[in-house]
Amino acid sequence: MEEVYKPIWVSIIGSVLLAFLKLAVGLLYSSIALISDGVHSLSDVVTSVAGYFGIKIASKPPDREHPFGHSRFEPLVAFLIGEVLLVVAYEIGKEAILKLLRGDNIEVNGVMLGVTVLSIAAKEAMFRYSLHVGRKLNSQILIADAYHHRGDALSSVAVLIGLGLQKFGFSRGDALAGLVVAVFLVKASFEIILENVGYLTGRAPPLELCEEIKKRALSVPNVLGVHDLKAHYVGNKLHVELHVEVPPTISLKEAHDVSEEVKRRIEALPEVDRAFVHVDIRGVTK
Repeated sequence: MEEVYKPIWVSIIGSVLLAFLKLAVGLLYSSIALISDGVHSLSDVVTSVAGYFGIKIASKPPDREHPFGHSRFEPLVAFLIGEVLLVVAYEIGKEAILKLLRGDNIEVNGVMLGVTVLSIAAKEAMFRYSLHVGRKLNSQILIADAYHHRGDALSSVAVLIGLGLQKFGFSRGDALAGLVVAVFLVKASFEIILENVGYLTGRAPPLELCEEIKKRALSVPNVLGVHDLKAHYVGNKLHVELHVEVPPTISLKEAHDVSEEVKRRIEALPEVDRAFVHVDIRGVTK
């Protein structure tokens, strides 16, 4: 199995098990906090499955209808993951507020607390694994999925605190914990949505990366200058276009070799997918 798919399968299997465990215990003891946390884990399953197919599509080679490949599908799916999180947050928040207004009370026991602690540990482990592989492979889907796990872990911390307060006499602790879960989800969803909107709309890279691209071009022998550098994201990778100036004394073949070397050095950057190099003769006006 390719490395990029391993965190997805860990996420799907782990989230299914945790979701059913939390939902079962939550329904058994009428805990909105645990039920909300279980729904949160189920949303992890949905987004991980979507992520799996998103990576599959994004990794397809270019074809006639998509001559530059399918890389935009990856941030598109990550964007949709963010949207799903936002809907889940709304539903959880609404139910928690209704329970606060009703003043519902529950009896907290060791089973409920144990399930919550197990969820925190498992989700934090999934977060670290998915984030490590996502950053290593520059996969926005894995990174989005990782922060979904972190949101689930933090929401379980809120559930643990809420159940603890409930156990020690604060009657609205369970409902407040459910509301905190919703807030965590809203924050995570907006971060994922805003990040991937940039990838989908062709956002320019940071200035430091543009400077590194320029530096690499200037490091090629016979490159006297660089101008009209443009770079934008196509999916989670960059397309770069630039003009390089070469001396009027070199041959056409040498000028071609210069452009190919500039292209090679720029495309060696992990953030860059393609570089388009135009050669200008120094001192020749257009």
